[in-house]
Amino acid sequence: MSTPKPKVFIILYSLYGHVYKMAEAVKEGLESAGGVEVSIYQVAETLSAEVLEKMHAPPKPDIPVITPDKLPEADAFFFGIPTRYGSMPGQVQAFWDATGSLWMSGALRNKFASVFFSTAGQHGGQETTALTFMTTLVHHGMIFVPNGFASPHLSDNSEIVGGSAWGAGTLAGPDGSRQPTAKELEVARSQGQNFAQIVAKFHETAQSQPASTNPQPTAAPPPTSTSTQPPAPQPAAQPAPSTPTASPSAPVSEAPSSVADSSTSQPNKRKSFLKKLFS
Repeated sequence: MSTPKPKVFIILYSLYGHVYKMAEAVKEGLESAGGVEVSIYQVAETLSAEVLEKMHAPPKPDIPVITPDKLPEADAFFFGIPTRYGSMPGQVQAFWDATGSLWMSGALRNKFASVFFSTAGQHGGQETTALTFMTTLVHHGMIFVPNGFASPHLSDNSEIVGGSAWGAGTLAGPDGSRQPTAKELEVARSQGQNFAQIVAKFHETAQSQPASTNPQPTAAPPPTSTSTQPPAPQPAAQPAPSTPTASPSAPVSEAPSSVADSSTSQPNKRKSFLKKLFS
């Protein structure tokens, strides 16, 4: 039985349609790579209909609105974010502010994520939007996958092209009249294709791993009867206390008798000598 494909959710907010067009290109890239199941959603609008009318915003794209409780169903995410002052817009921030329970449970931990953008001009903050958005991903324990420079269009200076190593992007112009160009859409497709390959490869590798990869500890073998143990160390013998001993003396039959013989024989010899001398 074939294993299910990993699910990739494209989640976007688009006020004037630029991000939605980029999302369609990302979706094409994801599906062209194969190996993933793709769904596209938008976050809820927080502006009133009256405000949107004054801003001359077109109708929203016909895609479902996602709620935070659906996020754990996906294995990976692609976020389409228009820039507001170098960061995510309030609509996207409001969506993430409602994910506290997912953060508490770690429901999004180890899920892959990538981003793409739309700004008014070249210096509108596409890279800072990615950088500030990463704090949200990091706190949820998600894995950010950058775009890199896989597409040659990012190094093409013959015309203005949105996007960077952080993600694909488009430039809407000050009045929003500029639409995503062919090169910008191609960068988005390339990013989607590369992202799908990474997610599918990881999913395939994870599915092929055994149920438990933790090595089980093995008990040490019992000692055999033939093994010799070194003798236990014995306490060192304490020297016996020394007792004074008397110096050896000469036997009584030797020293005293010799002295006595010497003392008695000397007068006898002298008497004998005098007797001979005066006789």
